[in-house]
Amino acid sequence: MGTCARHGFGHCRRERRYAPIMPSIGRPARLRRPSRPVVPTGRPGPPRIVVLGDLVLDVVVAPARPLEAGTDVAGRIAFVQGGSAANAARWMARLGARTSLISAVGRDATGRALVDAIRGDGVTTRVARIAGTPTGRIAVLVGPDGERTFVPDRGAADLLDPARLKRAWFAGAQALHLPVYSLLGSPLGDAGRRAIELARDAGAAISVDLASIGPLMARGRRAAHDLVAGTAPDILFATGSETEALLAGAPVESLLEFAAIAVVKRGPKGATVLARAGTERLRFEVATTPLPAVDTTGAGDAFDAGFLVGWFAGRTAGRSLPVALHRAALIGHRTAARQLASPRSELTLG
Repeated sequence: MGTCARHGFGHCRRERRYAPIMPSIGRPARLRRPSRPVVPTGRPGPPRIVVLGDLVLDVVVAPARPLEAGTDVAGRIAFVQGGSAANAARWMARLGARTSLISAVGRDATGRALVDAIRGDGVTTRVARIAGTPTGRIAVLVGPDGERTFVPDRGAADLLDPARLKRAWFAGAQALHLPVYSLLGSPLGDAGRRAIELARDAGAAISVDLASIGPLMARGRRAAHDLVAGTAPDILFATGSETEALLAGAPVESLLEFAAIAVVKRGPKGATVLARAGTERLRFEVATTPLPAVDTTGAGDAFDAGFLVGWFAGRTAGRSLPVALHRAALIGHRTAARQLASPRSELTLG
């Protein structure tokens, strides 16, 4: 399931507004965060990014008109590759990043088809095959405005065991990206935290997307604060509604208590980019032109992919912090627009 992109992203209008900011919430416990935004290391070239999380089947249901109880409504049903982590990995690879996906599927035809599809996009797969549990499936009900409602049956996606992770998978990586689903429950949440340890040991940055209000806030705001703070991401992605849920009315700048870089995705209204580096504080807006969208699924994940690839390319090229961040947001918007303009290919199952 993808991070909600509201009604879509489009071609970007550049709009800069740099301003000093002052976080206003208390510092979460156990926060281990870098004093400056991570600067890529290693040889110039495409970044190497590891993604950990869900590779699932999206069952997309798009009625042609509003649903009516007790009768038939014509529409479209499609079986496509889904999962927030897989969506992000797919676009990272399409943008030229050396991308690997760590995930779990069932030992079934659906799992085989999903692995084949993501490999076809150039993603290296580290996928566990779980016996006795089906590959995860998510019913995606698409409304007339392109917004989605999800009914997840996550199945094998939640059964990735931390013991399966290998240190060599993270060697040379510049970043580890996780949707918040990968930090919840057990064993998947344990695998997510183990991946963070291995990535930190390898010198990689940590990127987290809050992904969905429901799972994030299921145990309350304090638990959500502790989860994000304990992860100590270098880069944090959230939608406007996820930001409001986490901060409970505190200024958006308070996201910098959790990460050195924070990006608030506002769909057709663009994105707010926040950063801190020592005593320096930045905030600016990057606007976008709205695009009509039949289905916004995966646009937020595509934004994450574009932002991360753009950020690492900019910093490796020696661009300043503001310029690298602004360019990253522009690439994020453009990648989301490509997702919205490219209908997802239907999988052949069996």
